[in-house]
Amino acid sequence: MPIYMDIHHVPGVEAIDLAEAHRKDMLIQEEYQCKCMTYWVDVARGVAFCLIEAPDKTTVEEIHRKSHGLVPNKVIEVKNELVESFLGRINDPEDAAITNNGLKVFNDPALRIILVTDMIDPVLLRHQLSAEKANRLLNSQYSSIRKKIFTYGGREVQHTGHGLIVSFSSAGDAVACALEILPDLSAEDRSLTGLKIAITAGEPVAKSEKLFGDAIQQAKSLCTIAGSEVAVSSWVKDLLSADFLQKVQNKVMTLSPVDETFMQSLFTTLEENWQATNFDATEFCQAMAMSKSRLYRKTMALWGVPPNVLLRDFRLNKARELLKRQSGNITQTTFESGFSSPSYFTKCFKKKFGLLPAMYLSALTQFYH
Repeated sequence: MPIYMDIHHVPGVEAIDLAEAHRKDMLIQEEYQCKCMTYWVDVARGVAFCLIEAPDKTTVEEIHRKSHGLVPNKVIEVKNELVESFLGRINDPEDAAITNNGLKVFNDPALRIILVTDMIDPVLLRHQLSAEKANRLLNSQYSSIRKKIFTYGGREVQHTGHGLIVSFSSAGDAVACALEILPDLSAEDRSLTGLKIAITAGEPVAKSEKLFGDAIQQAKSLCTIAGSEVAVSSWVKDLLSADFLQKVQNKVMTLSPVDETFMQSLFTTLEENWQATNFDATEFCQAMAMSKSRLYRKTMALWGVPPNVLLRDFRLNKARELLKRQSGNITQTTFESGFSSPSYFTKCFKKKFGLLPAMYLSALTQFYH
């Protein structure tokens, strides 16, 4: 049966209130063929998250409505293993305080600090260096990174194929970990793999339909502007102590809240339109509600390229992922990634990645066999 996580906005809630609500859910869970597994509550911020095994989303809403009336603001389907990786548990905390009437009471926030590393596609690195050298370099870097993650209490959630997604409970630990990763690797090796690190904060259920999807997407976006410094979101910056922030301020980069909002809007726009062949630089400006000159200044300031190049490169990266997933139909990939001509797509792909799409497919086949 599917597992769901929901979010409740409950200003002024107390830990004991959620404990009682959870008890009421459990009293009728069999009636709804559910298993109310556990919850997280952040009393200070007035937000709670429930983890429930249920037939569907509607049943999650119904059981809450009948048991205590706190209908969730949003429900998403999740995987147990991902919940445990991000949050550290899928059942009630073992050290929860128990009241005289048997209530387990705990104030356990679900806010997590998400660290994302991004590297070159290993298929491209093998093409540049040879399979043996590329594998040795990547294995060495991942080994070094994982040691630092373990040292600072991070939990590796996912290997994306070209980087890691890691969950931390502490903003200070996440930033300290990142700042030890970079100096531990030589500048030459970092240049070859293109290692970038970004750190964001977020909750498990937000706008995205994926667990911690908003925080992960923001971190991936910040990786596009990270260089020799660690890119840190303004939320993470606010979570750092003043003393710690003063020590690391020259080693991390942050955007203003206005630029963060702009970046989020820009990548949302690209995600929504990259497959449309008629979506060009003019359409891009209109979708962003900005003049050509203003959008040009913003993209040049953040990425050093004009909007049309940013759009083209976004499409090329998406096309590369499509080639991996679709067993390499180049013509199909051309049009599905928003290019109107296979020949132009091939030319752009070669210029950006250093090899033709057909050569990439050949290298891809060797990589996975």
